[in-house]
Amino acid sequence: MWTAAWAVCTAIGLYLHPDGVGHGTHQQLGLPPCPSVLLFHRPCPGCGLTTSWTNFLHGHIGAAFHSHPLGVPMYLGFTFLGLASLYGNFKGQRFMIDSKLMNQFFIGFVAVFFVFGLIRMATVTGYGGTEKEKMWQALLTPKNQSNVQN
Repeated sequence: MWTAAWAVCTAIGLYLHPDGVGHGTHQQLGLPPCPSVLLFHRPCPGCGLTTSWTNFLHGHIGAAFHSHPLGVPMYLGFTFLGLASLYGNFKGQRFMIDSKLMNQFFIGFVAVFFVFGLIRMATVTGYGGTEKEKMWQALLTPKNQSNVQN
């Protein structure tokens, strides 16, 4: 399962083109913009991950870290799990990730991810800028009362 999930994510990342804004690449798949960006003009903890992975897969390392600093380590960890699982399948062994050390590492990474995300959400304003985000924000912005009366 890890290998298949990694292969699908990698294929999608190679298919997509990184959005120049630094986030919003997932919108090329028909997915909507992030609600946090639309409603608060602030990034959620995961904003920029798809763009980071896509930039990394296309060889734009600096842009990948700029889109989301944790995207590259996350993709590399995912790649390790996918390839180690594939290797285990060929050797007839199950790749065990449910160990005390792996669970501690995972919990630590998730904690860093959310703390980073909450700090970024609290400090970054004016986030947005893709065409779909602009369209949605125009729809969500209340009309001026004087325009309604005319």
